[in-house]
Amino acid sequence: MSTNEGKYNIKAASKMLGIQPGTLRAWERRYQIIAPVRNESGHRLYTEEHIRILKWLIQKVNKGFTISQAVSLFEKNNQALLETEHAHSDQEDMSTELLNQLMEALLEFNEGQAHELMDKIFSLYSVEKVLIDILGTLLVKIGDMWENDEISSAHEHFASAFLRSRIGMILHGLPVNGFLPKTVSVCGPGEWHELGLLIYTLFVRRKGFETVYLGTSIADDDIHIVLKEIDPKFLFLSCTLSINLPKTLEMVTALKEQYPSLIIGLGGTAVDKMPENKKSEFHDHLIGSTMKDWEDWLRVRMN
Repeated sequence: MSTNEGKYNIKAASKMLGIQPGTLRAWERRYQIIAPVRNESGHRLYTEEHIRILKWLIQKVNKGFTISQAVSLFEKNNQALLETEHAHSDQEDMSTELLNQLMEALLEFNEGQAHELMDKIFSLYSVEKVLIDILGTLLVKIGDMWENDEISSAHEHFASAFLRSRIGMILHGLPVNGFLPKTVSVCGPGEWHELGLLIYTLFVRRKGFETVYLGTSIADDDIHIVLKEIDPKFLFLSCTLSINLPKTLEMVTALKEQYPSLIIGLGGTAVDKMPENKKSEFHDHLIGSTMKDWEDWLRVRMN
């Protein structure tokens, strides 16, 4: 069937797009951006091209544009915009497929295949996209599978060791800007899940910060030795397991009292899942879970 032939009635189109039929009718009436054909009964039939246009408009609305702004933007250069969106969609599909292939290789203990896939991923995408969209997503999936007993601890350890090695290779090869302050990264008390922290530390190192990465939890008193020796401006703490969260929060409170000029950033799955009252109490320390969150948190505290 041609993409220009009517294919979807308004109920089907509404379900595909996630918006109400009344909204579709209103957009057609006010903006004339599409003109659905009518069947013999007079009912609207949307083509594949109509669906593509509507999806594009909805994406822009979801990003903060008004519908009139989105329509205006589309009308200025509609074909180029659609082709760009389509290419971006294809690229996203490819990254998802590579992520799934990498996870399969790791869960099959196939190190050689995993290295080949990682090489391909890094050749196709920026370090930031690899870290956040691909490896970050992979870590969450593997962590969830382990916590739900869908994979063994051996699978989790193998995947973690592989990713730690690859990320570490990048981390230690990045240049440092001597004018930026020093930072220290360490897991909270009792924590041995370090990959989320490693990804964040790589983000900080990419910014040029001199970074001392300590990784998994160290003895309670040793953190004071490190802080006094290095005198960092930032300390980044990570907590993945909820059972370790109380001690991690106690550590933040104690360190702030002892080192008032130290800026402490706090992240990790357990931190993201904290109750709202705790998030409010430790608001200034929460670095967030997206790269934009990280950028904003750092920018505010560097000013």
